[in-house]
Parts: sequence; C-alpha cells; structure tokens
Amino acid sequence: MEELSLKHHLPDAILTAYAGGTLPEAFSLVVATHVSLCDECRAALASLDAVGGALLEDIPKADVDENALAATMARIMAAPPQPPRTFRTQAASIFPAPLAEYVKGGPEKVRWRGVGAGVKQAILPCAGDATARLLYIPAGAAMPDHSHRGLELTMVLQGAFSDEVDRFARGDVEVGTEDLSHTPVAEAGEDCICLAATDAPLKFKRLLPRLAQPFFGI
Repeated sequence: MEELSLKHHLPDAILTAYAGGTLPEAFSLVVATHVSLCDECRAALASLDAVGGALLEDIPKADVDENALAATMARIMAAPPQPPRTFRTQAASIFPAPLAEYVKGGPEKVRWRGVGAGVKQAILPCAGDATARLLYIPAGAAMPDHSHRGLELTMVLQGAFSDEVDRFARGDVEVGTEDLSHTPVAEAGEDCICLAATDAPLKFKRLLPRLAQPFFGI
C-alpha cells in the first residue's frame, strides 16, 4: 500500500450510496479508485458493508416465485458494467488498480484530447447520465474559473492542485457542489492528472470556455 498523507476524503453520504449500489457508475469509479489508496475510507466502507449485511439478516423470510432466480440472473446480466471493487494498488503506477483495470493500463493507454492551453482530457465510457473523465493539467497551468450545476468529485492521481478551498495532492478528493466556485491551479514542478466525475455540466464564467463547452462535453 502506498504511504500517503491524505487530507481530503469522501463524504459519508457518497460512501453509503456506493455501499448500497445506488451510486452512478462514474462516481463509483472515483470511489473505488480513492478507496484503494485511503485506509480511512476503506475502513468506513467495510463498516457500512457490515451494517448492510446485518440488516439483511434481520429481514423476515418471504416466499418467492419459482422463476425468481432466473429473473434475477437475467437482470444482473442485462445491467451495465460497474467498476471492479478492487482496492489493491499497483506498485509504481499512477493509476490505482480500479482505474488501471477500467482503462486497461496507465496514462499511456489513454486517448487524450487537447482542450486548450496544454490541458488534455479523456472522457471514459460510463453508463448513466453522470460522466467520468481524466484530466491532464500541465504544471503551473490553471483551469478556467467555474462553478457547478450539480455534484463533481475530483481525485488527484499525480501532482497536486490548489484552489480557493485548499491544496489537493495524490489520493485527495475535492467535492464540488453548487455552492463551490473555484479556479484550480496545478502546482509547479509536476504535471497534474486527475479523475473527475460530474452529473451536470460545469458553469464557466468566461465566454471562450462556454463556447467550447459543447465540443468537449465538460
């Protein structure tokens, strides 16, 4: 396990939704990736799983239709794939195991697309309305100032960035809500790579990012 001093963790509500299987795939990918590096959130998730198991044991038994198993298996097979609940890390890898398995490798396997000023992104295929993307921000570069129409989870995979809230380094997750307006700036010295999930388009303040927004799906 990597030795990290994480400062910014996942909210209890996000972990609970993940444990209950109600979190969209894009956000589940961020959770699985963060938990693979974070002892604190991994322990919290294990506790939630234990509570869920105890609750299931207390549910009264009920008769089921003889075709229930076949119907359940059919629904499982028809469901969209979810990020693997693999919480081990990969030695000397920028991408922790859940993300590496999702993209079939490391950053060299990612099909980056430039979005301007040296910033690149790659939208990852996810089921549902939420979107997951990888962001590559050159050291010292700033993202356009923006706010949020919904929820955004941003996890740092390499380097660090700072904004009006705090500094975020490898493993840290920033939770962006409709109340957050910020300008993330990648720290000097090392390019910053992040995994981000959103359930609504961002709200850019400047005209040029707003005009480009439909083309890049941000």
